[in-house]
Amino acid sequence: MLSGIKVLDFTQYLPGPYATLRLRDLGAEVIKIERPKGEPARALSDGKVFQGNNRNKESLAFDLKNKTDQQKVMDLIHSADVVVESFRPGVMASLGLGYEELRHLHTSLVYCSLTGYGQTGELSTLGSHDLNYMALSGMLSQMKDESGRPVHPTLTFADLIGGLAASEAIIAALLKRERDGQGSYIDLAITDAVMSLLTTHMQYPQGNGVPELDGNLISYHIYETKDQRFISLAALEPQFWSNFCDAVQKQEWLPHHFEKAEKGNQVYKEVCQLFQSRSFDDWVLFSQQTDCCMAPIYEINELKDSCYNQHRGMIVESPWNDLQVFTAARPSHLQAPPTLNSYSINEK
Repeated sequence: MLSGIKVLDFTQYLPGPYATLRLRDLGAEVIKIERPKGEPARALSDGKVFQGNNRNKESLAFDLKNKTDQQKVMDLIHSADVVVESFRPGVMASLGLGYEELRHLHTSLVYCSLTGYGQTGELSTLGSHDLNYMALSGMLSQMKDESGRPVHPTLTFADLIGGLAASEAIIAALLKRERDGQGSYIDLAITDAVMSLLTTHMQYPQGNGVPELDGNLISYHIYETKDQRFISLAALEPQFWSNFCDAVQKQEWLPHHFEKAEKGNQVYKEVCQLFQSRSFDDWVLFSQQTDCCMAPIYEINELKDSCYNQHRGMIVESPWNDLQVFTAARPSHLQAPPTLNSYSINEK
């Protein structure tokens, strides 16, 4: 869908590369502009962060403080449709590559600055990472253990949500350009993107999330199986709770649909005992045969071979022998993440 669109990617680590990966999966050409030694993610976690988010892209290394290299980058920008950068505010401008410097030379350019706190404000120049965005946005307060202590996620939600929001905004700006011929500047703060997910939660500002979805209902809960695995049950609607009760031949549980999942509740105790009487695999089969909003909690190493992925094909083994996860679209081919300087300006 984005065939013919050229993106220059000045970003590093995760949010920006994930944003441009989404654009690449949709067909855009993405050229990474890296420092001479390569972007830092090449060395982060044995290169896994880079490997997971840069397939099918090309790469060029430049010293952006060098005038000759700056001119080479400017030549590339003239033929580009999109620029994505994730430096602190003012850095690209100091290099002569800021939006104000470019908009007069390239009026149709879509330019996205992706930062933690945006281009303006008291926090805009501070260093920050995913955990900070989660904390400041209010999202981290929605992930607590039984004692009320925030739980440290093992997934960098904010970075990925920021990347998703950036790709969405860029596509919207490209659509606008099709209509009026003019480019756009996008000031995208990752914290804004995460905070935007709280539309429903903000209706309960004095509480801890949405009461019906906090995991404390018998019908909306995580249960442990016989073999110490876990199954999610989300039978909020009466028909799904009824389907579950009928399937396990416990019609007497029907009136207890919205009771609390807490100690002292006899029905909750019985439901827990039921789940612990059968294995994880038994409940997986049950979830596929009974329409009651139930799903197994898979580990990462189980996803590729899961029934869902066998049909949808979101996770595939790559020609270079790792597992790659597609985004909104599935590319027509897979090319390994680029080696540094694998792409020559002369070839374009």
